[in-house]
Amino acid sequence: MRKDVRILLVGEPKVGKTSLIMSLVSEEFPDEVPRRAEEITIPADVTPERVPTHIVDYSEAEQSDEELYQEITKANVICIVYSVNNKKSIEKVTSHWIPLINDRTDKDSRVPLILVGNKSDLVEHSSMETILPIMNQYSDIETCVECSAKNLKNISELFYYAQKAVLHPTGPLYCPEDKEMKPSCIKSLTRIFKVSDLDNDGILNDNELNFFQRTCFNIPLAAQALEDVKNVVRKNITDGVKDNGLTLKGFLFLHTLFIQRGRHETTWTVLRRFGYDDDLELTQEYLFPLLKIPPDCTTELNHNAYLFLQGVFDKHDKDRDCALSPDELKDLFKVFPYMPWGPDVNNTVCTNEQGWITYQGYLSQWTLTTYLDVQRCLEYLGYLGYSIINEQESQAAAITVTRNKRIDLQKKQTQRSVFRCNVLGARGCGKSSFLQAFLGRNLARQRKIREDHKSYYAINTTYVYGQEKYLLLHEVSPDMDFLSDADLACDVVCLIYDVSNPRSFEYCAKSYKRYFLDSKTPCMIIAAKSDLHEVRQQSTLLPLDFCRKHRLHPPQPFTCNSADAPGKDIYTKLTTMAMYPHMTQADLKNSTFWLRASLGATVFAVLGFAMYKAILKQR
Repeated sequence: MRKDVRILLVGEPKVGKTSLIMSLVSEEFPDEVPRRAEEITIPADVTPERVPTHIVDYSEAEQSDEELYQEITKANVICIVYSVNNKKSIEKVTSHWIPLINDRTDKDSRVPLILVGNKSDLVEHSSMETILPIMNQYSDIETCVECSAKNLKNISELFYYAQKAVLHPTGPLYCPEDKEMKPSCIKSLTRIFKVSDLDNDGILNDNELNFFQRTCFNIPLAAQALEDVKNVVRKNITDGVKDNGLTLKGFLFLHTLFIQRGRHETTWTVLRRFGYDDDLELTQEYLFPLLKIPPDCTTELNHNAYLFLQGVFDKHDKDRDCALSPDELKDLFKVFPYMPWGPDVNNTVCTNEQGWITYQGYLSQWTLTTYLDVQRCLEYLGYLGYSIINEQESQAAAITVTRNKRIDLQKKQTQRSVFRCNVLGARGCGKSSFLQAFLGRNLARQRKIREDHKSYYAINTTYVYGQEKYLLLHEVSPDMDFLSDADLACDVVCLIYDVSNPRSFEYCAKSYKRYFLDSKTPCMIIAAKSDLHEVRQQSTLLPLDFCRKHRLHPPQPFTCNSADAPGKDIYTKLTTMAMYPHMTQADLKNSTFWLRASLGATVFAVLGFAMYKAILKQR
């Protein structure tokens, strides 16, 4: 909502503009009226809408045309004052003032107008018969008020309507010619309905309506009031109420009724609570709340955020198959202005045999977005209504900013749940296959992936000492000369070479010596395509000798050319190295260490699956 309101009064000389302002301020008709009143500011605490209001007078005798034009451009609302007993002043409304104002304001953002008929104490008849055709002709006119500065009639109401025309304008909501809401308003209210429909059954039941009412207006509706609302809808339209709940059709009808009856503030209160500005766009403040992220810190979703996202998944997984079909995914993202996930997402996270994103894959993608681009994650959570449904100040409450990695190293422990592994290797060594194998895909499944749907990321869960962690694999460009700081920033490095290509290991050796020799980032060397015949590498040192010299773990054999899904042991090792970077390579070489880590992984993976199946049965 606007921080203040600027009201300008214009009109012919002697119609009572200055008298209206002075009567409002002093609450009595002035004995002497100056040519022009000084600009006054009414404090927020004495206005109905709690917004500071500036009232500006215009005097033809005191001001130049240029000064008038400047005031018109600064005004948020303009009151065109005429005298009800002066036909000429009424004629000037359309012949002079409205054209003048329109010439000085942008066509796409016209300032709202209020027609003010002053001196109603001097006549017994109303000027409304003359004014109504003018109101119908100009959509910029919000309303017309007849008042008397002398009798103090409708003075407060006049300025309230002017304030309301700015804070709760009709223009963006409603088309008076067609007598229906504008498409942008319908679109915004449809999103609000969908966010508020917590079980996604297309109906707002009593609990959902009460939550909506409490969220927007801070008070629940009494049972009788709820029934009265539904009865109004039932009487006026079919399909507005279904199974004793309000449908989208009924929800939109109610808001049309509010607007037609002059209660725009009700609809605006709802729109603003859900993040919309005066142009019915979600505000930057709503979508991108302030979140400070110090250097060497990462961003993760917290427990409440995961619970919220689980709820979003559940309400869209209609067939309860623990995966989102294309239609279910499309339905989930209806509250977005665009489709945020492209086909590459299906090759970034786990999918079922049909290629649909699974429950685990869905949470993984959210985790990836939070880690790589937290601003985008905040935006997405904003579209889903996180702060509203979870009753938080903003969706920044969903994010945990981890502590500096240096502190983790000093304390030899970490609270982080997401670890990044950068995967480097020469072109054709098997980096992409290594990423896809992490998602459970063997070589046969990988060959079905389209080149334009390829992803340079893969994220999945691993278990280390019984703790569920996310490992994020990033395939780095093989162009060694153009590796940026971002390409090198990670928790663990994976250097891959092809055992069947004699020149493959040379890239790993050069990369290690150039970028990681003096780094504290742990490294692992992977001997990929280990199902093929191993050839001698044409490098200064053989892979095993290289690892011995630099005190690295021996090259780990890897293949995804198998009938079953590839194993996850190697990914558990990478996660363990990322979690415990302070451990020496001698510790990491200890077979007992790996046995404890991976045994915990197996046990908790089995327990986790059993628990998840139990939760599904409850759902």
